[in-house]
Amino acid sequence: MKHSRNIFDSFRFAFAGLGYVLRTQRNMRIHIIIAVAVIGLGLGFDLSLTQWATLILAIGFVLVGEMLNTVVEKLVDLVSPEFHPLAKVVKDVTAGVVLLTAIVSVVVGMLILGPPLCSRVGW
Repeated sequence: MKHSRNIFDSFRFAFAGLGYVLRTQRNMRIHIIIAVAVIGLGLGFDLSLTQWATLILAIGFVLVGEMLNTVVEKLVDLVSPEFHPLAKVVKDVTAGVVLLTAIVSVVVGMLILGPPLCSRVGW
């Protein structure tokens, strides 16, 4: 049984996973669109490296959360194809993880982008 893979195979599999999530998960595409908008907005301001790092980490946490939610949903469907109350709990909690990361990222975005945006519009 061959277990060794070269680094290119590892990257190919990882990109296949990213592609799967982008093709099949509407919410992931929504998160990507919002992330691009936030980055575009941030480019219009003189953000520090720390602010950029914080924004990118917040975006990354949401995207990772969405991917993990997809993993858990598919795994639950595999091991429990019929309805089971515990399967519902697992799916609901992982969806809650994505919601929580999204809420936190919105707060981070408002803290970083809110002040320069407000000063631009004269508030």
